Formats: sequence, structure tokens, C-alpha cells
Amino acid sequence: MAQPAVHDIIFAGGGTTACVVAGRLAAADPNLKILIIEAGQHTNNVKTHIQPARYFANLVSGGDTLTFHTTKPSKALGNRPCIIPAGKAVGGGSTVNFMMYTRASASDYDDWEKLGNPGWGSKDLVPLSNKAETFEPNAKNHGTSGPIKITNVQHVNVAKHFFDVAAARDKERGFTEDTSDFSTTSINKYSPWPRYVSLETGHRSDTAHHYIYNQSHNKNLEILTHCRVKRVIFEGDRAVGVEYISHHPDTANKDAIVQAYASRLVVLSSGAFGSPAILERSGIGAPDLLKAHDISKIVALPGVGENYNDHNLLFVPYRTTNDEITMDEIFHGNDADIKPHEDRWLRDGKGLMSLNGVEAGIKIRPNARDLEVLGSTFTKRWQEFFANQPDKPVMYIGPLVYYAGANAEAIGRKHFVFAYYTEYPASLGRTHIKCSNPFTPLDIEPGFLDKPEDVAVLRWSYKWSREMARRMASYRGEFAPDHPQFPVGSQAACGPADGPVPIMAPDIVYTAEDDEAIDTFHRATVSTTWHSLGTCAMKPRNQGGVVDSRLNVYGVKNLKIADLSIAPTNVGANTYNSALVVGEKAALILAEELGIKGV
Repeated sequence: MAQPAVHDIIFAGGGTTACVVAGRLAAADPNLKILIIEAGQHTNNVKTHIQPARYFANLVSGGDTLTFHTTKPSKALGNRPCIIPAGKAVGGGSTVNFMMYTRASASDYDDWEKLGNPGWGSKDLVPLSNKAETFEPNAKNHGTSGPIKITNVQHVNVAKHFFDVAAARDKERGFTEDTSDFSTTSINKYSPWPRYVSLETGHRSDTAHHYIYNQSHNKNLEILTHCRVKRVIFEGDRAVGVEYISHHPDTANKDAIVQAYASRLVVLSSGAFGSPAILERSGIGAPDLLKAHDISKIVALPGVGENYNDHNLLFVPYRTTNDEITMDEIFHGNDADIKPHEDRWLRDGKGLMSLNGVEAGIKIRPNARDLEVLGSTFTKRWQEFFANQPDKPVMYIGPLVYYAGANAEAIGRKHFVFAYYTEYPASLGRTHIKCSNPFTPLDIEPGFLDKPEDVAVLRWSYKWSREMARRMASYRGEFAPDHPQFPVGSQAACGPADGPVPIMAPDIVYTAEDDEAIDTFHRATVSTTWHSLGTCAMKPRNQGGVVDSRLNVYGVKNLKIADLSIAPTNVGANTYNSALVVGEKAALILAEELGIKGV
């Protein structure tokens, strides 16, 4: 019988961060034998991934590029479960996300370092964020020669209308050309919203294409797709390989358990859900859980699967005119509707197909008046977490030029939505296995809106964003079915409108019953922002940590984790950029330990 192949390094998961680490190491040392085992499919030049505007179809249909995790029903969400998609393809979330370019606050990374993680503060990580990127056109405090391309060119009128209202109505906050420069002065200002798209080609800029597929000549860099890692193989306390199950439809031995061995290192890179699940199936986790599932304990690490962080998201739709530029035709149209946009993109990488529909926004902090609206429920959270950290926003709020819901009544008409999400929810969740079968759905408690302060900031954000929308030139009323259902006779009632209200029109006055309707709406509709992290936290073991600052899993040898599950605390931004940063940092750590130069 043939002996299993032995690699130098095995990556259990081929997502965003794995591609960065494996790609950097392979480029520096092409003789290094690297195996990436990915549960999903290849994305190389697949149009649903490289054509930016196709992302909405991926998120709606999923196919083989997302895993749709279903959580336990939550009392805080009206006893409903949540669906939390996670990337399942080579490149992971970077191949299916909204392509919104935002970077964490510098203090987020300083928070990581203060937890006992030397080398993980902003002074070390900001240069790595720049290393990964090329910002087009070039801008101060950004990268100019990295593999990931970002463009800041604007196209849509809805963004301009948002800025027009902001300039006339909110002179306190002001504007910035760059809300992602890691400074304390760029937060709480209205800003253009760049995207992870190449200005030159119009292609999505993901880690699969820019770190891995561009090294197809390297036969020592091997990728297995449609293979799910079951567990890590140990000899004593030393990780020596993994067991995986091939579930590719064309595989003769489909569903057979296969072993692969690593002579130097095993790296878990399956994300905030996958990596803790692999640890638990391998015998690393809370002893009671392992015993309940008849899994032999290797290391007692009760922090595995705990500390689940996300951002809490709403898309609230507004009607607009038929001549407004929106993404509705691509997102909700048939092949004939989409073809002219694809043909244009194929010619020169331009047009609607090169856009993501997100071109404006604000990482907002409440002013004195807003704090009154937020009320006493938020006071303690504000004083303890936000007040003395001026670079930490409370919310992202911005207009997106498409309808994001599922109501058939809206399809065929043009809309924009106001999206808003909590940058640092107080509520935390957890994820654990239900058994040792890697295909069994996970046991997930999302934690969304468990804390009343998280409900308060969403209520304020609905009111604040609605006042902005009502004054925008593109506004033609609310799409009422996807708004709170206010009591009969309420001043806050929603519906069509002939146009915007005057800039200085009075704000809507909400009653206590109206506030209750808003809260009920949020509990019934709030969702993930696809920003899952924190479940294998990098912090001291006695504080629930799972890995140390060198990314080593506590209690074993030759096993590291490199993905956003290691983030010990949340970041005030879309998480793709932090995944790049973790990848670049992990590549340096591995290169140093393996004696590889030039990473």
C-alpha cells in the first residue's frame, strides 16, 4: 500500500489568510512543500468571483462557495435562528465578500498587544497592512506596491446625494478623503468608500488570485479542493498531520478518510467556525464537551469556540427614481439584463459590473444630541469603552445602491438602502461541535443583541440614517414592508413619497411605542455582517486563550492557527483587511521559525 505523502506544511483551510501565508512562504522558498486543504472549490478566473458585481449572487445562492451556518434560536432575536455564511472556496471570504475597503482602528491592534501579545500592536501591524496593498490612485499612509489592489474612484449619484445632505445638515463632523488611514482624526467624518477592485482590470482583488494562483508554476504548492479536514493527527503532543474527507463528486473514494502528514508544521486556517471545530474534534477544548462527544482529551482548553465576535447588520431600503444608477438590474435581473454589463466589463473592465454599489459612508461616533437619543441604556458602554478612545467608531452607516431584501414586491424597481452595523457589539457568542462528524452542523449561539446597549445603538442608527435618507435627492419614500411596522397614526409611518423633505425639515418624533416597533423590527431582522472572529483567541491561557503570540496552540507542538479566529477582540471595520494583516504577520512568524528569508 502506498505511503501517504509527506509535506513540509499543511494548511487546514484555504481561505483569505491561508492564501496570504502559504503564498508568501512559497514565493520565498519554492522548494517548500506546502499542502492547502480546502472544503470548497477553486475560484481561478471564475466569473462569479472575479467580476465584482456578481458578489450578491454568491451571497444569495451560496452554491459551493459558502457554508451557511444556522444558529440556535435566540430569545434576543424573537426566538429565531440566524444564518451566518462563511467563505468556502480557495480565497475564502475574499472571493465572495462585499469588497468594502475599511481598515481597523489603530487602537484595535494596540488592544491585542496589551493582552500579552508583543509584536501585535499598531506599530507592527500598520506597516503590514500597507505591505499587502496597492491603493489606486496612490494616497498617503497606504501601500503602493502590494498584491491587493484597491480603487477609490466614485461613480454613483446616491453617494453624492449623501454627501450633499451631510454638508448641509451636519457641519460638526465634516469630511475626509480617507477614513482608513489609522489616525484618530479620520473617524467620525463622511468619506468616500474604496473597494477591493483593480482600477486597471476591473477584477475583484482577492488573496487566491494574488498570492496563490499567480504561482501555478510552483508544483510544490498543492491545493486540494472539496476536502474537509476532520482532525489533527498527533504523536504524543506533537502535530504530525491531518485526517480529511474528500467529498468531490468526481472522486472515486468519495467520503473516504485520508491522512496527510507534515514534517514541519500544521496550520489551522479554517476560520472562526472551522478552526475551533477542528481543535475540538482533535481532542483540544473544554473537557466536558470532549467527554460528551466521546473524544479523547489531548489538551484542556475551555476557550476553544468561545469569544465569538461579529458585527450586527441591517439593510433598510428606500425607493428611488427609475433613472437613478443602481445595481438592481445586475443583482435581481435575468441573464439578458446582465449581459450588457458583462459585455462592457469584458471589453475594458469598466461599467456597473466593476462596482460593488458601496461608495460612501461614515464610521460614526454619537455627539451630545445623539447620546440623548441613545439614552441611559448606552451610557455605561459609552463611558467605559468609547469615550476615551476617539478612534473607535460606534457604527458604520452608509448608502448602498441596490435592494438587498427578499420581498418580490421590490424586484423590478430601483432602490437604495441604508446599511448600518455595530462596530463593537457588547454581546458575545460561541460555537462548538455537536459530534465528531465534520459534516454535522455546529452548535452556535450568536449572542446578537443579548445586551441592551446593542439594541440601543441600532435604534439610534435607524433614526439617524432615515433622517439622512429623507433629505437625499434620490429619495422617493420608504419601502415600507422592510421597515418597522409603526402603530396606526404614528408620525413615523413609512411609505412612498414624491421627493425629499427640505434639508432643515424637523426630524421625525418617535413615541415610546415607535421605539418598541423599531426594537421589534431589529430583533426580527438583524443579521451577521459576515465578520466572524475571535473563537481561538490569542491571549493568555488562563484568560481563555487558545494560541500565544507566536500563534502556537497551547499545550501541543507544531500546531498553529492563522486566521481571524485568533483575534482576541473585535475590530471597528470590515474584517478582510485584518485577515490580510494576520496573514502577513503569520507569514513573518513562520518564515522566522522555518529559517526562510525574503518574506
